[in-house]
Amino acid sequence: MRVEKWHQEMDRFLDIKTAFLLEGDIYDLHSYPTETEEGIRWDMLSLENYLYRYFVEKGYGSVVFYNHVDGFYNSYSEDDMKRFADVTGQNKNLGNDKRINLNFGQAADVIRDVMDNKETPVAVIMMLASRYVISADNVSENERDFYTKLMMASLKKTQVKKGERFMTNIFLLVCEKANDIPVWFYLDNPFIKTMTIQKPDKEARAQFADTQLQHFPGADMLSDDDMKACKDDFVAHTDGFQNVELNALKILCRNENLDIKNITDAINLYKYGIKDNPWNDIPQEKIANAEEFIKARIKGQDHAVTQVLDIIKRAVSDMSGIQHSGKTKPKGILFFAGPTGTGKTEMAKTMANLLFGDDDACIRFDMSEYQQGHSDQKLLGAPPGYVGYESGGQLTKAVKEKPFSIILFDEIEKAHPSIFDKFLQILEDGRMTDGKGETVYFSESVIIFTSNLGIYDTDEYGQRKLNVSLDMSYEDMSRRIIDSISNYFKMQLGRPEILNRIGENFVVFDFIREDSALQILNKHIKTISNNIKDTKDITLEFSDEAVSYLKEKSFGNLENGGRGIGNVIEKYLINPLARYLFDNQIKAGSVVRINSIIEENKVVSLVCE
Repeated sequence: MRVEKWHQEMDRFLDIKTAFLLEGDIYDLHSYPTETEEGIRWDMLSLENYLYRYFVEKGYGSVVFYNHVDGFYNSYSEDDMKRFADVTGQNKNLGNDKRINLNFGQAADVIRDVMDNKETPVAVIMMLASRYVISADNVSENERDFYTKLMMASLKKTQVKKGERFMTNIFLLVCEKANDIPVWFYLDNPFIKTMTIQKPDKEARAQFADTQLQHFPGADMLSDDDMKACKDDFVAHTDGFQNVELNALKILCRNENLDIKNITDAINLYKYGIKDNPWNDIPQEKIANAEEFIKARIKGQDHAVTQVLDIIKRAVSDMSGIQHSGKTKPKGILFFAGPTGTGKTEMAKTMANLLFGDDDACIRFDMSEYQQGHSDQKLLGAPPGYVGYESGGQLTKAVKEKPFSIILFDEIEKAHPSIFDKFLQILEDGRMTDGKGETVYFSESVIIFTSNLGIYDTDEYGQRKLNVSLDMSYEDMSRRIIDSISNYFKMQLGRPEILNRIGENFVVFDFIREDSALQILNKHIKTISNNIKDTKDITLEFSDEAVSYLKEKSFGNLENGGRGIGNVIEKYLINPLARYLFDNQIKAGSVVRINSIIEENKVVSLVCE
């Protein structure tokens, strides 16, 4: 095992710097090495305990902590507090609780005294430093004086002789982010070192697994090979976890008696609060019949159906991202492109129904609603302190409620460019931290983007013109659309990395051509007939002339795709049919035969018997 990077940095700069900013994963547990007769033992400690042991082992005569609520304190050693009080002349303020509680200005003066002392090397660790000011960009006069005094203290490097060596008095500010501290305090100050505590990386999670998986239920029944497989799954699926969460996962498994062989189910339970994984409950025969299921709803898109089926089968087989080392990426990523009204949104809903049994498992976001500069806050939640912070983001709330879902971002080209930074993290890491600091996981969802990019282009005069048309072959149309999308992300948006995350998962939907249009028309007629029969007990019959009329009108509106055919059906069948049934008081049990459809003075009527 190894100590963390920030620990190594502290070792290197302890005799060089006078002050340190420690940011990042500060509320986590951290693995500290302790020498024993049997060798090195790694103890999981809070950061406060970790720092205390670190500075004691480095030889500091007094290690004290400070926060703006409790003042100066040390929960581990009364002697340290006594030595600190002696050095600073604060014996009269040392209370029965062994604390020295001073206001901001007084505390800063004490730290200046500490930095000047030559009696014993002292380390002052200032916890919760992110909470010392309301805003790092707009500090009050008292806050400014406090940090100015600290800055003056950092500029004095006083060395204290201890035995045969000289040591430097230091103070350390522990904060969530360095920019929680006024930047002028540490910028260009050669005596201040900023260090970041990262969340456990792959190696750290593997170290945890090496020492802790043996304590999970069922571990004693596993062979070495099975234990290695469990360890690999554990490391892969806990990307982004803190040590506290890794330890909580162990406790959860014990409390729920979850066998280590089902470690991924245990991780899902921790992430989502769901023990059973819906992906594991999808019947094999349902996927085997998926093509028929999809084509019953999506007409004339054989190329798209084939590509989508590949993604579905890969997701159900848990082979998404198998070429990558991590397993936290979304189950699938798709980019639906092509003309309007060709079934892109309907395909997403169909996938949701196929996989999770409900169209509502498709969470749709109309990206035309996210065109403003602050749209990322609307989607993911405002930062703490801003209006609407407590309500969270629309996307993160939806995914928390339905982690097993299809997430559809409709007309992605209309989103504000700042949102693409968030998409990158979702596509790469499969998780996102919302404005409230809560982690939302996308690793059990399928991400779908839709776009109408490539249908139109601009000429040399900036005028919009059609880039593709019905008389083109699917192959030619598909190539033009993908080229336009690539040009948009690379040249116009300047974000080629988006294309890299999507990879080869572009699905181009074809125009609704005449054979497909006829299928869609027949589907509409059948649906209307069935609904009228079910709700009103009225049987509809259609003459060849009436069907031919609807067919002619539909074929004349193909540029608007399936949506255009729906508009034709509404205008030339549904509206006049409703009028006919109402005006003629058609009763239940009747049979209505539609012989013809006529339009006079823009009024459509049915000729029925």
